[in-house]
Amino acid sequence: MNKNKILAFATILMIVIGLILLALAAFRYDDIAGWGFASVALGFFANAWVFNALKGRV
Repeated sequence: MNKNKILAFATILMIVIGLILLALAAFRYDDIAGWGFASVALGFFANAWVFNALKGRV
């Protein structure tokens, strides 16, 4: 695997984890913990965006 495939795999993995965290925040935790899960999910999406931007440049 070259570095672009690794970054693509990491991007897909982080998007999946972010979606799982958003689903937990929306459906499992209705109290304050849901806000924490949602903010961590947004962090995962931001990190996946950076990984996607790095493909082809590293």
